[in-house]
Amino acid sequence: MLTVYNCIVNEHDLRLVALAALICGISCFSAVNLLQHISRSTDRNRLAWLMIAATSTGFGIWATHFIAMLAFTPGIPSAYDPALSVLSLAASVTLTAAGMWIATLRDEFDYHLVGGAVLGGGIAAMHYIGMAAFEVQGRIEWNLLLVAVSLLAGVTLAALALRVVQRRPSLKATSGGAVLLTLAICTLHFIGMGAVSIFPDPSIVISEYTIEPTSQAFAAAAATLVILVLSASALWIDLRFRRQKLEVDRMHGLANAAVEGLIVCDGNRIISANDSIAALTGIATATLNGMQLGDLFGSDMSGFGEQPQEAELSGRDGTSIPVELIARSIDYCGKPHNVVAVRDIRERKKAEQEILRLAHFDPLTGLANRRSFSGRLETEIATMVRTRKGGQLALLLLDLDRFKEVNDLYGHGAGDAMLQKVAQCATGILLPGQMVARLGGDEFAIIAPNLADPLEAGRIANAVLTAMREENRLSVGGGLVSASIGIALYPSDAENQASLISHADTALYRAKTEGKDTYRYFEASMGAEARDKRVMEHELRQAVARQEFYLVYQPQKEISSGKMVGFEALVRWRHPTRGDVSPAIFIPVAEDSGAIGQIGEWVLTAACEEAARWENPLTVAVNVSAVQLHNTNFSRKVHETLLNSGLAPGRLELEITETALVKDMPRALATLRQVKALGVRVAMDDFGTGYSSLSNLRAFPFDKIKIDGSFIKSVDKNGQVAAIVRAVLGLGRGLGLPVLAEGVETLGELKFLDAEACEIGQGYYIGRPALIEEFGDLTGVVAPAVGSKPATLRDRSVLAFAPAPALATR
Repeated sequence: MLTVYNCIVNEHDLRLVALAALICGISCFSAVNLLQHISRSTDRNRLAWLMIAATSTGFGIWATHFIAMLAFTPGIPSAYDPALSVLSLAASVTLTAAGMWIATLRDEFDYHLVGGAVLGGGIAAMHYIGMAAFEVQGRIEWNLLLVAVSLLAGVTLAALALRVVQRRPSLKATSGGAVLLTLAICTLHFIGMGAVSIFPDPSIVISEYTIEPTSQAFAAAAATLVILVLSASALWIDLRFRRQKLEVDRMHGLANAAVEGLIVCDGNRIISANDSIAALTGIATATLNGMQLGDLFGSDMSGFGEQPQEAELSGRDGTSIPVELIARSIDYCGKPHNVVAVRDIRERKKAEQEILRLAHFDPLTGLANRRSFSGRLETEIATMVRTRKGGQLALLLLDLDRFKEVNDLYGHGAGDAMLQKVAQCATGILLPGQMVARLGGDEFAIIAPNLADPLEAGRIANAVLTAMREENRLSVGGGLVSASIGIALYPSDAENQASLISHADTALYRAKTEGKDTYRYFEASMGAEARDKRVMEHELRQAVARQEFYLVYQPQKEISSGKMVGFEALVRWRHPTRGDVSPAIFIPVAEDSGAIGQIGEWVLTAACEEAARWENPLTVAVNVSAVQLHNTNFSRKVHETLLNSGLAPGRLELEITETALVKDMPRALATLRQVKALGVRVAMDDFGTGYSSLSNLRAFPFDKIKIDGSFIKSVDKNGQVAAIVRAVLGLGRGLGLPVLAEGVETLGELKFLDAEACEIGQGYYIGRPALIEEFGDLTGVVAPAVGSKPATLRDRSVLAFAPAPALATR
């Protein structure tokens, strides 16, 4: 009985069978690889890959069949019908293409199986059409059961092969799919051949139009060559594709690691873009690929190269993003390409604008700063010189009154808010062409060009002051401080920018000294006063070394008994050419110039050395300036002075004004505690004229309160003043602090203070300031005073009766 095994072993040339199996395996491996390319291909390349795969696989199936048929040796004459042979090849290619197309249409189970079944049908169609082309001198009979088995085996194995390949592409799946497809072809062929029975019949004549097996063998060899070429081409394409994909993936991975946007271009066409550029533009990476550079950066790409170039990037929503472009040439997939780095410079542009703004505008108020002010003033003056037009340019310098005290009392936040309000007030009154600038601190400037009438500058200044007063009235809890304004005109008052600013500053100083909250025009006489002030500042710095200062002493007595308790040391200046200079004149200059610190140290040393010589242990009171109090070495200086002079610490009394305290309250408190630890007494001077007096009394370790002389004047006649003095005296008794009344000048004032139990008094009625020699009967010493200049009889008479301001006015 005929079996498949007998058909293969006994009726086939096994060498040709092995060759057929080898060709079948090569074609199947090629088919599986090409099938994966079809799945990965886009619609544009899909058909081409499908035709290549179908042709390669169809020829492989056809060549396998006819080489295996050549190995079949029935022992009688045989030949092949050419038409049916060609039809079998066409059926193999066509049905293979249909099966692969269905299997790759969707990545679903049923599509894979149906596509594989159609491919198996192509194998069967090729085999049985090819068998129909086989003519032999005999009668052919078929075993239908084996035919059915061959069909079932071929279709099932082909369907499984495509399912394995398409489910999860990998090397293992590729190998498994190739093996299953080879088994499908070989199983169907050899089971189908086992179903054939040939009965020799000499009466049957082979057609003269048939092809002999040898010729068919040449045809199969040609088909095999085609298979090998197509397979090799597919393998080369596959390897090249894999290599390019690896390179593309690597490049894309590196590109995505970059913060900057990266674009790979072939000419002007974008072929790859990283995630950063996609995020920057809002356009998907897949959409970017294939676009032109001009679509993103505009049509003008001239000058684009390795040098950084700024451009505008068009986003998805139509917005323009400033970017910087740098291009480099690279080798990409074996061809030269350009890679473009796209750097987002929005933050840089923003920073540049902010730097430019800070360079020309004040960050707190938004006004022009000193640099912009200088440039504008220079431009306006140059324009007036060039055009020679008439009119005046007014420069107004504005400075806030007592602004430093606001910072000290309420903090810099309140000061900043005040500066912003001032800027709003000044800006609100300006006309077009006029400019307001903040020069620094609490200093502002206004430039008003092309004024036909110089009085217009005064109207501008008055409008600014009025706006500030109105802001004060409307503000809750205080509002603004006042301001002083100085005005200078070009070319009336100055011929250049420096002189104009200097003259406006001089006018500003005059406005401050004449009551504040006002404005003043520059006058020629002001320049002489300013120069005199600068000369006096220089002379004050030399006065201590030249021994031009001397001390006078004003008595302090108990009001009830008239007993002498001490003196207050007051400094005087006798200039070689100016003569005696009033403290009301030189003390403010010394405070403004900083010379007050050196003068104060001299007063402290001279007063302690003088008091140490007195036989009567009276106290000596010395005024301390804010500069001294806030010097970190002040307590050490006091200690050294006491040691060097030999004065008992309890006899020294330091008088501190409230204004000196508020400059830096923590430091002042620490310094006063150090002084108190030495045994020195501390008095609050000019009580009632400063800020937060009650809180200062609670916070600082004072030993005495001194009522300012402005509250004592006419206290016996003015009921309101009397009420204030009574309140202070009651406060002193409540706190256990003695109270000293300054400025007692009449008997009525003295009687009032005595009736109200004020303990100590000081003033012209009690005793005028004089050289210490005038009080020899009180001190027990009649000798020249240390640190005092000898006085003639005429000098002494003047000093004995001439009024002298208290040190608080120095």
